Amino acid sequence: MENTNLVLQNQRLNEEIKRRTDQISAINIVATAVGHSMDLNLTLNTALDAIRSAVGAEAAGISLIDESSNELILRAQAGWINDFVITNPMRIPLGQGEGMSDWVITHDQVLVHNNLDGTEKYAVPSFKKEAFKALAMAPMHGRGRIIGILSIMSHTPDYFDDETIGVLKSIADTVGTAIENARLYEQQLEQENRLKAVLHSTADGIIATDQNGRISLVNYAAANLLGVHASDLQGMPLREAPIYIKVRDGLLKVLDSPDDTTLRTFQVSVEDGPELSVMVSPVRVPSQITAQVESDGWVIVLQDITHLREAEIARVQFIQAAAHDMKNPLGVTQSSLHMLESMIQTDDKTVQEVMDIARTSIKRLRRLIDDMMHIEEIESGYNLHIEEIDLREMCFEIGVQTGPLLSSAGITLTTVFADDLPATLALDREWIQRALNNYLENASKYAPNTQVQFKVYRKENFVHFEVIDDGPGIPRQAQMRLFERFFRVSARHVDVDGSGLGLAIVKSVAEAHKGTAYIHSEEGQGSTFGITVMIGLSAGAKRNV
Repeated sequence: MENTNLVLQNQRLNEEIKRRTDQISAINIVATAVGHSMDLNLTLNTALDAIRSAVGAEAAGISLIDESSNELILRAQAGWINDFVITNPMRIPLGQGEGMSDWVITHDQVLVHNNLDGTEKYAVPSFKKEAFKALAMAPMHGRGRIIGILSIMSHTPDYFDDETIGVLKSIADTVGTAIENARLYEQQLEQENRLKAVLHSTADGIIATDQNGRISLVNYAAANLLGVHASDLQGMPLREAPIYIKVRDGLLKVLDSPDDTTLRTFQVSVEDGPELSVMVSPVRVPSQITAQVESDGWVIVLQDITHLREAEIARVQFIQAAAHDMKNPLGVTQSSLHMLESMIQTDDKTVQEVMDIARTSIKRLRRLIDDMMHIEEIESGYNLHIEEIDLREMCFEIGVQTGPLLSSAGITLTTVFADDLPATLALDREWIQRALNNYLENASKYAPNTQVQFKVYRKENFVHFEVIDDGPGIPRQAQMRLFERFFRVSARHVDVDGSGLGLAIVKSVAEAHKGTAYIHSEEGQGSTFGITVMIGLSAGAKRNV
């Protein structure tokens, strides 16, 4: 008798172990099945097949919450008679206290009905046609929130016991996590496709590198501008990329620069190719794996500015032609004025005054024409020649050129060189001399009979040229507009002629050398006019037609 009881107990224990093992196995099967795909629809259908096999259910369904419409939508079904996914979509409003689904979402609990007799009130009445006799619904969770419901059905009453419900609860959250991962992946894929569409439809060329300097993205425009196939650049180190040498060298020079400027730009003319404007911006990503604080990648934007360059050159050529056409009648007018002076022999002061006004006006008009030509040339980069020059020798030459003018204005000029100046500097000698001559000429006009210092020094990656005078200074309200075209500061008790373009030319010269023009002044305390030139400009650059 005792042996018989022991056999029965062992048999029941083995059955219980087998049941538990089958439950764990079922959960693992579902987890494995839904974990192999990031495709949402495939994950849903795989989950339904796995859950039906695991618990022996005849039918199953997965409904997901649409937060935008606050509805529960049936997204996948298996073993049903009617189609409630596509043909007759099952959409159940939430928060209205109607239907079993709303109860499950509201209470976050499993709902079991083992004796459905057709009298139940459903949120979707046509669901009665399925004639299920047993139903179990479990909330699915993903990232700590309810994302939907996993339902199993049978046409047999009292089909779902406590053990089956336990398996359903475990599987529901496993499926919920897999669905949420698939949905996040789907959203990421959608964003990537949208980003790719934008990148490949833009007219600007875009190249991205990773923190190791390897090219990770090349859009169609960049490949066309650089004359290569995008596939030839993918994964290539930027230093070895088969692109125009001038573009690659310019990029490497910018990327190797210690300057931590957020956005770095340069322009390059490709031989027998386009004129390109290149913008380089760093992308800093905090490292989650290594002890490295952050990793740097780069985004490079290429713009074809050939048409802009051609338009600028055409504009300069037009202005030069117009200026030349104006000079001819101006020359005739001046010659006629000289002839008229020789013909009129009179001591009448009024006549002499009129003649002086005419001569002065012609002189100003000629200077205005010349300055207009100069500013158009430098702003367009037309006839800009960058070459290595002897810095001190150039500055001494400027002093010699302006010496007679400054002496006639009673100005004593002192030149000061800093000790750390480079021996040579890449710049356009003619334009820099013209800009600094403008500064010194202004000093002769606005600060006569003073001490003027011509100071040259280095600060970080720039050489500064400054003209410092002891003159009357410039009002603060005028300093913001000082480098605008045709803006002039009224000089007290001084009749100053000029075109009003001298300082605008200085500003354009500075910007052409990747620098700036600036002014520091206080009324009654003199003025400092400065211009900076970036160290390391590429010598030999020419923009000339």
